[in-house]
Amino acid sequence: MNHSSTEAVAGTVDSLRYLSKVEVAAIETELLRDYRFGQQQLIEIWGHACAIAIHKAYPLSSMTMGKKQPTVLVICGPDQNGSIGLVCARYLRIFEYEPTIYYPKRSSNTLHQDFTVQCEKMDIPFLSYLPTEVGLINDAYNIVVDAVLGPETDHDNIKEPFTGILVTLKQIKIPIVSVDVPSGWDVEIANQEGITPDVLISLTAPKKCAASFSGKHFLAGRFLPYDIQKKYDLNLPEYPGTDCLIEL
Repeated sequence: MNHSSTEAVAGTVDSLRYLSKVEVAAIETELLRDYRFGQQQLIEIWGHACAIAIHKAYPLSSMTMGKKQPTVLVICGPDQNGSIGLVCARYLRIFEYEPTIYYPKRSSNTLHQDFTVQCEKMDIPFLSYLPTEVGLINDAYNIVVDAVLGPETDHDNIKEPFTGILVTLKQIKIPIVSVDVPSGWDVEIANQEGITPDVLISLTAPKKCAASFSGKHFLAGRFLPYDIQKKYDLNLPEYPGTDCLIEL
């Protein structure tokens, strides 16, 4: 496949590679092992990009209309996607949004714990429970960030409290922004039992499940080494200026 810049721009969606679960894991392994990226470094890159995507999709000026503050509820799962959500919340706070975090099953991984402490030190509030009354969520927040289940999740083995969280997320009326893979979706198959987000932020490269996604879709993968892009024939679009993400 030709990777000329002309073709990349012309084919921002149609000629993009959409990755399988095996390819997602292989690329991340290579980044960590062969290219000496650190896990913390990758999570930081991804979380920062997610916050920028949210700012592009929902600028502060649009969110303050009718509400006192631009409030964001960030729901984090126990694995890597949850830590990306924590970093996203920290950057949202820096960007002058008002994030609140719901993190019901905290990871025992010290790296993930570090991200939690960083949020606590920035006085970002953590909810002790998620309101089951969806009206309370609709009234209190402008948007919800879904950082619950990621590409590594075994969707045949989802347990509480995450099954209950998915039920709630399916009912709310405010916009949902999903990180990498919408919760409840299989990496390779679109919305089986999952939620219906308004915005999807694909990390590194889009996954197969995103091929038919009809909402606002951002891609954050500019950091990828060229050799990996070529090896996996990703045909990533050209990113504008110095932006770390692009809307597909």
